[in-house]
Amino acid sequence: MFTKNFEEQLAAWKTFRESLETVEEPFQHVRDFYKNAPLKRISWDPWDQSSWASPWELLEENQYCEFGIVLGMCYSLQLTERFSESKFEIHICTNNKKSETHYLLFVDNNIINYNNEVVSREELPDAIFSQRVYIMPQLH
Repeated sequence: MFTKNFEEQLAAWKTFRESLETVEEPFQHVRDFYKNAPLKRISWDPWDQSSWASPWELLEENQYCEFGIVLGMCYSLQLTERFSESKFEIHICTNNKKSETHYLLFVDNNIINYNNEVVSREELPDAIFSQRVYIMPQLH
């Protein structure tokens, strides 16, 4: 999807979101999909929600930082019927033992993007501290 022009990206993204409705492991599927996104250093300021791209701006820009990937995963899942009633949160977290920053997507009781995996809230280590939590508004 990421090498196509904007109109082709829109069609590919729609097809991808439709696949999330029925795939057995949708959280891993969305994670795997965004592994192919073109990375750049900084696209969007994670600390300023008013600066964040909309789903369509994200596609049009087609340049993803680590935080932009989390936004893309969030929007992809939010725009499905399957997750229309789910609660979405984006957490900016610090690992107190390693001085690392993580951008995590919480979907109900699941966490996407911790060490490039999907884990439950209970599996998140105690050393991970949420510095900022954004409750994502519904897109439907």
